[in-house]
Amino acid sequence: MMKKYRIFLRALLLALILSSVSVVKGQVLTLEEAIFEGLDNNFGILLFRNQSEIASNNVTLGNAGFLPTLSATATHTERIEDSNFETAVDSRSTSGARSSNTNAALNLSWTLFDGLQMFRAYDRLSLLKDVSDTELRLQMEFLVARITAAYNNIIRIEQQIRILLNNIEVSEERISIEETKVDLGAASEYDLLQARSDLNADRAAYIRERNGLISARITFNELLSRSPSEEFEVTEEIMVDRHLDRQNLFSLFLSNNSELSMARMENSLRAIELSEIAGERYPEIIFNSAYSFNRNENAGGFIRFSESTGFSAGVTARFPIFDGFNQNRRIQNAQVNRRSAEITYDARKLQLQAEFEMAYSTYLQSLELIHLEEQNLENAELTLEIALERFRLGTITSLEFREAQRTLLQAENRLISAKFDAKIAETELLQLSGSLNSIFPD
Repeated sequence: MMKKYRIFLRALLLALILSSVSVVKGQVLTLEEAIFEGLDNNFGILLFRNQSEIASNNVTLGNAGFLPTLSATATHTERIEDSNFETAVDSRSTSGARSSNTNAALNLSWTLFDGLQMFRAYDRLSLLKDVSDTELRLQMEFLVARITAAYNNIIRIEQQIRILLNNIEVSEERISIEETKVDLGAASEYDLLQARSDLNADRAAYIRERNGLISARITFNELLSRSPSEEFEVTEEIMVDRHLDRQNLFSLFLSNNSELSMARMENSLRAIELSEIAGERYPEIIFNSAYSFNRNENAGGFIRFSESTGFSAGVTARFPIFDGFNQNRRIQNAQVNRRSAEITYDARKLQLQAEFEMAYSTYLQSLELIHLEEQNLENAELTLEIALERFRLGTITSLEFREAQRTLLQAENRLISAKFDAKIAETELLQLSGSLNSIFPD
């Protein structure tokens, strides 16, 4: 009867544990699906997409100054006046004389030459669009890396929870054996109490891990711009690519890294800025044209009515002669800014190279640890099987059995941590090399 009661309690505890994890059995959310959902819905990415769209809208010939400007103006004025005037031979006065004036004009202005600044302005606008696109790509890479880490963190925690559940079962089996020994007089009450304390410690470890899982799920849903309580399942294993080639990744890093690309574009922008300022030394030639209409009516004047229409055209040339040496100062500052951009590029390149080397070193060490911990896990599992059998026979103490149990738990956790660290290093290497999309299946 007592044994059936213990089995019932064990089943009840397992049911409560599984239900508290709040995972609905159903379709698994794959990493690829999570990434695509995050890229579609993440609020930060949506904002960067808007900025990229604005930069794209700005790349026009009109914004660069190639196209003419055409404007229309129109005015109409009404007046009622009293007037008196006198000449040597005549005099006149009027009261309440009505007059009106109507003007309308079309004005055209077209810059024909400005020292080629309009060409450089168009190049600058195009480059700013590329910068904005690259910034969007960089933010998307950061998001993919964060989603990948968060997704695999959930897998890691769930694996640790399964390990803790197994550990709780082993601890319960230990209590069952201790109770039998106490009933037979082969063990003391002290060992039984110690076994129960260890079981409570195992359950406490589970509760802490379960809370970590809840937090990890909330963080993951936030990255995908979902409701914090949205439920989903993940795959059961952390998949690590164990065959990344350093030379290939480093070549891709030099050519495809988004941050390096942005630094190179910053160099180009500073060069364009220098050319634009230097172009101000050349003359500016502007074509002007207008078509105008003018109509006057004056009931109290000598000329009661007049109307004129006409077309005008002309060319304005503006030559910079002296501006207090301000242009020289601006050119010197632009040259300094360009040198600063080159220094920034070299510094950022060195920093990213260091990050690449550290990530690859971590990746290799994690692979070695995975291999080592897989062997340790096999040994620990076999050791626990032997220890459990010997504990039943009474040839080892409760303390020795607990040590074998703890050794297995530590080996399992170390293996999970090694896989997680390898996955994070793998993701960082792919991000640095600009090939993060290789984590997706074809």
